[in-house]
Amino acid sequence: MQESIQQWLSIGQLAERSGVSVPTVRFYEEKNLIWSTRTIGNQRRYQRAMLRRIAIIKIAQQVGISLQQVYEAFEVLPKHQVASKADWQKMSQQWQQQLDAQITYLLQLRQQLGSCIGCGCLSLQQCPLRNPDDQLSQQSAGAHFQQVLMHLDHFTASIADDEPMNIA
Repeated sequence: MQESIQQWLSIGQLAERSGVSVPTVRFYEEKNLIWSTRTIGNQRRYQRAMLRRIAIIKIAQQVGISLQQVYEAFEVLPKHQVASKADWQKMSQQWQQQLDAQITYLLQLRQQLGSCIGCGCLSLQQCPLRNPDDQLSQQSAGAHFQQVLMHLDHFTASIADDEPMNIA
């Protein structure tokens, strides 16, 4: 009997152990990211497995994954059951492509920041940082970024293929 009691956490215990506030726990439950059961006295009780879900939510938010995307990823997990290692692996595969794209974007941003410091174009129409999808930037003052982007595309491809890379 003692073992089954330890598998359940009160809302305060869950908040404390996961490092979020009680209102945040309620918010996650309202958004169907976690769930609880109710005691006879109508108090919420959470399975210890909710600690993992909250940890993943917090990590996802740190890397820019929205709560909606977390919800969609959690949809592949079993409903109101503790997920297995295979379930978590299946869920994590959904984020790999998104994270790869985000890493590429951040590498591009880092490279462009260094080039932009001395650029002086001050153009919202041409600047790849302020207007990254501007097709005319290839024919104007922002054109010097095309070489940087080609190197980053090659870098990203070599990471995916585990090939050695020469940027020079």
